[in-house]
Amino acid sequence: MTGISNLNELLNSMKPKLVSENLVFLSVSEKQYKELKISPIMIFREIEGITVIIQKKIALKNSLCHSNATTWSMITLTVHSSLEAVGFIAEITKYLVKFGVSTNVISAFYHDHLFVQSEETEKVLKLLEKFPLKK
Repeated sequence: MTGISNLNELLNSMKPKLVSENLVFLSVSEKQYKELKISPIMIFREIEGITVIIQKKIALKNSLCHSNATTWSMITLTVHSSLEAVGFIAEITKYLVKFGVSTNVISAFYHDHLFVQSEETEKVLKLLEKFPLKK
């Protein structure tokens, strides 16, 4: 199944859905990662370490973060977007910037996922539902 690449179709078809809350972004060494018995939402290897996104309660249980660590929510744009689509994420993040929202984006094979600070979750969901840039 091929993803959608037409910008107008993507903007008109995206249906933001809150998937997970109270997540943390962490960096661990290769050795630490191999010793952990966790199933992260995402892993990405960088030169400096392995980034993992996991539930904060799991991070706390494994002594990977402090109780005051910033938490994030994952909002999935449920339209099947093509990895070759041009401008979709740019339009969304440009819009959210106007409201002072920090967004970390991960594009996976089927969907794009926005990570926003937990205290911004409801605000972002409302903003995306009213997304004025749909053409």
